[in-house]
Amino acid sequence: MADPALYLLPVPLGDTPIEQVLPAYNKGIICTIRHFIVEDVRSARRFLKKVDREMDIDSLTFYPLGKHTSPADLSGYLQPLTEGNDMGILSEAGCPAVADPGADVVAIAQRKGLRVVPLVGPSAILLAVMASGFNGQSFAFHGYLPIDPHERTQRLKQLEQRVYAEQQTQLFIETPYRNNKLVEDILHTCRPQTRLCIAAGITCREEYIRTRTVREWTGKVPELSKIPCLFLLYK
Repeated sequence: MADPALYLLPVPLGDTPIEQVLPAYNKGIICTIRHFIVEDVRSARRFLKKVDREMDIDSLTFYPLGKHTSPADLSGYLQPLTEGNDMGILSEAGCPAVADPGADVVAIAQRKGLRVVPLVGPSAILLAVMASGFNGQSFAFHGYLPIDPHERTQRLKQLEQRVYAEQQTQLFIETPYRNNKLVEDILHTCRPQTRLCIAAGITCREEYIRTRTVREWTGKVPELSKIPCLFLLYK
């Protein structure tokens, strides 16, 4: 019998039907877990009900995970695992522990020598790189860029420089209501020949993935203010 594990449980990136983006194997694992470390309890409960409508959600234990959760609390969350119970980590969207607080829990589990098992599911970062036509052997994800206009311009110039100096794809994100402003900043800052891929609503009904040069994007940027996007730069 396998040792108890901390399962990293991917969730859909939007309202996409679960069966389109998650293997049936995941459901079998999820239905055996009674302890979940989650970014948001309400959305976690909704996801689990989609996985199995017959699941007794009220019998489960949820441990909220946020940017300000203390290391002591995180370590305490793993107590059921040390006592022999499987546990699961759920993020708000996509794969846990990638660009979200779940990585801190995984780090503690690894330090304690506990078993960590990542399950297959949608990762917006990898899917965007796959669809961009950019370098998939060397890429870097930078999260959010600075909000300050001067700092943002400097950061964009730095990332573009890495594209040309290292042949490395550069990825970043923005809060949806500021997506269009970010694209505007990219078009004003980057070289005309630099290529920009906008990957929006990946795996969802509104999916839009398009690669053009900065020059070609001028006057052709769609409305992006209500949709999660990834932005990729390459030469």
